[in-house]
Amino acid sequence: MKARQRESQSKAHILVVEDEQDLRELICYNLERDGFVTSSVESGEQALKATMKQTPDLVVLDLMLPGIDGLEVCRTLRADSESDRIPIVMLTAKGEESDIVAGLELGADDYVTKPFSPRVLSARLKAVLRRGEDIEEPDGETIVVGSLTILPDRHEVRVGDQAIELTATEFDLMTLLAGRPGRVFTRAQIIQAIHGDLAAVTDRSVDVQVVSLRRKLGLLGEKLQTVRGVGYRFNDD
Repeated sequence: MKARQRESQSKAHILVVEDEQDLRELICYNLERDGFVTSSVESGEQALKATMKQTPDLVVLDLMLPGIDGLEVCRTLRADSESDRIPIVMLTAKGEESDIVAGLELGADDYVTKPFSPRVLSARLKAVLRRGEDIEEPDGETIVVGSLTILPDRHEVRVGDQAIELTATEFDLMTLLAGRPGRVFTRAQIIQAIHGDLAAVTDRSVDVQVVSLRRKLGLLGEKLQTVRGVGYRFNDD
């Protein structure tokens, strides 16, 4: 299994969606040097057509695109059962929190702000892909807290008999909190546990993920409690 994981990560197909030709070619060149297989398009419309034709392992998505912008592409991919699990790493020139939060709220897995180092981008993509591989490994124990069941080997969360659709980041957050019910995690601890050292994720991004989780969990979302001035916990009482 480990050999398959190394091969799948090094040969992963990355779809690069970037309207600036020079930057698009530079990204593809550096990713291919790192062992990835790449394809590229310059618009949101082309990105949606490309994912329908051949599902990539990950999408590098510029937010500022002509026509259909990156946020709309992200929204469309997440709404389709054929593409809702594709990892998405956003590229944003502004670096503004509002853009980043909007993308994460729509289900993007990570972001990189321009200008960026090609080596950092490659490392971030590998980290996102590695998180997906870890989720697929059937070595995690089933977590049961009341009516909540988390099945790591299936990447599945259930409330009673109902399956809850979560993004990869939301699943990791749910597993972290529910796996240690009652324990309070600071935002910094959550970022470190889910994203690692490479991710420049803001505290606000964690808040957005928690709000999204609460909404998806319905009444059970009340158990995701805010500890003012500290962070979050899953209360199993």
